[in-house]
Amino acid sequence: MDNSEFKKFRRQLDKTQKQMAQLLGVSLKAIHSYEQGWRTIPPAVERQLYFLVSRKNIGTNGSKTCWRIKKCPPVRKKQCPAWEFKSGNLCWFINGTICEGTIHKDWKEKMKICRSCEVFTNIF
Repeated sequence: MDNSEFKKFRRQLDKTQKQMAQLLGVSLKAIHSYEQGWRTIPPAVERQLYFLVSRKNIGTNGSKTCWRIKKCPPVRKKQCPAWEFKSGNLCWFINGTICEGTIHKDWKEKMKICRSCEVFTNIF
């Protein structure tokens, strides 16, 4: 996530920088730094921001579950945390999901795939 996307989402949530700092559990100075591009947005902050925006957008964009979109076979579904926790529209949020047939080692690697996935793009 870059600084312009961060600002876009903050505005979409209709929050001031101070309110955003409170929601994300960071300092106001951190929010300023993210929006100016002086500081890299940490994965935990990026993840939480995506979660907040997704909850606001979920009803407006009609979401399908990931296992339907990806046509996952029953064996793979049963091994996937998104299926286990009935979170097929939050698969991008949950670590350990089996996207593209493999479990990704970290948030950055996972998001490379999620950003182009229909589940994610339908929400954002």
